[in-house]
Amino acid sequence: MDVKRDPAIPAAGRAGLLERRFRLAEHGTTVRTEVMAGLTTFLTMAYIVFINPSILADAGMPKGAVFVATCLAAALGSMIMALYANYPIALAPGMGLNAYFAYVIVLGLGYTWEAALGAVFMSGLCFLIVTLTGLRAVIVDGIPRSMRIALTVGIGLFLAIIALKNAGVVAASPATFVTLGDLHKPSTVLAVVGFLMVAALCARKVRAALLTSILTVTGLSFFFADNVFQGVVSLPPSIAPTLLALDLTGALSGGLFNVVLLLFLVELFDATGTLMGVASRAGLLTEGRMERLDRALMADSAAIFVGSLLGTSSTTAYLESAAGVAEGGRTGLTAATVAVLFLACLFIAPLASAVPPYATAPALFYVACLMLRELVDLAWDDLTEAIPACVTALLMPFTYSIATGVSFGFITYAVLKLLTGRAREVKPVVWVIAAVFLFKFVATGSAH
Repeated sequence: MDVKRDPAIPAAGRAGLLERRFRLAEHGTTVRTEVMAGLTTFLTMAYIVFINPSILADAGMPKGAVFVATCLAAALGSMIMALYANYPIALAPGMGLNAYFAYVIVLGLGYTWEAALGAVFMSGLCFLIVTLTGLRAVIVDGIPRSMRIALTVGIGLFLAIIALKNAGVVAASPATFVTLGDLHKPSTVLAVVGFLMVAALCARKVRAALLTSILTVTGLSFFFADNVFQGVVSLPPSIAPTLLALDLTGALSGGLFNVVLLLFLVELFDATGTLMGVASRAGLLTEGRMERLDRALMADSAAIFVGSLLGTSSTTAYLESAAGVAEGGRTGLTAATVAVLFLACLFIAPLASAVPPYATAPALFYVACLMLRELVDLAWDDLTEAIPACVTALLMPFTYSIATGVSFGFITYAVLKLLTGRAREVKPVVWVIAAVFLFKFVATGSAH
């Protein structure tokens, strides 16, 4: 019987299709539970459609096209995760990775954003290769936990200084490099209000806290900070300026090897950690379900390709997916729901373009604060672990370069272990990475 022609059973037909596709009964869930979990996940991560275009616009990318690319990359990445891996994990352009793309690769090193997109594409290729060959496990196991913690904390500190600058809370100073900004500016006051709001809402466990803060500060900016209202709904802007704009030749010829390596390492640890953490909470790392983790990693690497082709920085799994899992999400239907909602976001481009940097800064600073909690897990009693981690984390904001922090961190780790007679604790992959960065410093005087 054709369910499309029988008005009495279309809902049952759709439910049967979803059951076969996502195996809902096997996972002890329902369509309603999965859809509500998807909505919860979406609300916790929807801030990216406002923050990502704002950050990449600083790199000279057209904001409207990046907005479309962000929505499409999130939708397609989440749908790939849903259909291929059947995981309740959503994907979108990653925080930290977008800042590295804009403020280090483009503004710091002087590469074009097209070449930077080429570097993102190549990092995705590396990710795909190590996943297919099984090298992923070797690399992940070889990098010490302290350095993984340092990577997260350092990126958090890097995001923090960007957020404070965008908010106007800190400003440049010829005497002290940075100093307190002008707290009488309406935009700075609104940013402070926005941060207190997002922190309070999160403390009260409001799901859409970051999104609420961004929209509230944007709304207030029309009355107190001379922002111009441009409407809410319209047809999406053209994606043509960024679609397939990546410059692989420029990326290959521009000495971007270290950039690709760092992008790859961050994507690898971020994706692996997020996927395993959220999957564990959902009970998906049990016997008989482990093979889906490899599929999830494949989906993540495919999303990096998709994002670079559309015109955005690296797409990755979102830790906010844990919110949906907490609401009962157990299958890819949760991620598919997120994908549909991101597609719907395509029609709010005027609102996205009206969001000023000081409206997204509070959310960015809040995310940075959360990333610092990883410091609790650092082995402070072992200086050969703690010192390299601190070097890594501190040099990222103070040199305004994630690559420099990582470079000094790995070199410090290897040298300290060698000088303290503990060289056997260092896995081969760490020696290789440290040697590459050391050679780069000797040859060029730079980590890039």
